[in-house]
Amino acid sequence: MSADLAGTELNLFTWADMFPQEVLDGFEDQTGIKINYSNFDYDEDMLAKLEETNGGDYDFVIADDYILELIEQEGLAQDLDKSRLSNYDNINPVFQGQFYDEDDSFTIPYGAGIPLIVYDPALVDIEIKGYSDLWDPSLEDNVAITANYRVIDGITLKTMGESFNVNDLDTIQAAGDKLLELAPNIRAIEDNNTQDLLISGEVGVAFLYTSQVYMALNARDDLAVVYPEEGLGFGIMAGFIPSNAPNADAAYAFIDYLLEPEISAKCFEYIGYFCTNKAAEDYIDESVKAALVLPEDAAEGEFIENISQEAEDLHAEIWNNFKNACD
Repeated sequence: MSADLAGTELNLFTWADMFPQEVLDGFEDQTGIKINYSNFDYDEDMLAKLEETNGGDYDFVIADDYILELIEQEGLAQDLDKSRLSNYDNINPVFQGQFYDEDDSFTIPYGAGIPLIVYDPALVDIEIKGYSDLWDPSLEDNVAITANYRVIDGITLKTMGESFNVNDLDTIQAAGDKLLELAPNIRAIEDNNTQDLLISGEVGVAFLYTSQVYMALNARDDLAVVYPEEGLGFGIMAGFIPSNAPNADAAYAFIDYLLEPEISAKCFEYIGYFCTNKAAEDYIDESVKAALVLPEDAAEGEFIENISQEAEDLHAEIWNNFKNACD
């Protein structure tokens, strides 16, 4: 890494708690580059900010797969000069060539996930095998779910044998009607630390993001994890350099640093997502490796992709009605 970057700044934009502090400190110590870490809660907030600044203000952004497709369409990301990334070949090719960046022209994968059901057999009277079981009347006021409406509407579509990415409005509305029937079973809709409700015993069942599944199972080995029989969802987080990044050089230095196997392993052990760096797998602690290395069939899960604006609007309306019914 060039000493010329010492004294400059890296403007990092992603969700909170995406890196262990020792990794951030190590980069600053090694390069002399100061990290300014800003957060967003939802991908759409990030997109709006980049649109407002025309791809400026930030040097490196990590976001979800579906929004990256829009980022490229709007010209808000710059193509990567891979010759500047000495560790680029460490990336696991399983996570490359995806729908949002088929040529791997502008993104670097940083974690993958499969949302799953986790439950406490001692607090549940049924064996849970799939999404459909969440509707069982015996689970009244005993279920916690995450707050991503495309995911929750999506698993409802899955119970009907449909895709996450249906555009047919009648099919989406039918799923919305079915989702309303789930409301009596919902104790909490919470995006952050949803696993805590399960760990504490406040609920018997939770539908969780990958990192939350990881934390729940680490906290309690008596919990059961379910790979839903209706089919898995699958997602990838990836980073990119905005089109008018004020310090793209610092972004390249940071990306290459993150791709170092030892550094990458620390990050995945911290965030609890599937490791997208093949070279890092040898450095992940054996006690957690099984949870962080992708199961062979997991990549066959379905991505959530962008759909028509009419379908998106209907999902938003359905979600608001559902939340009101759960109050």
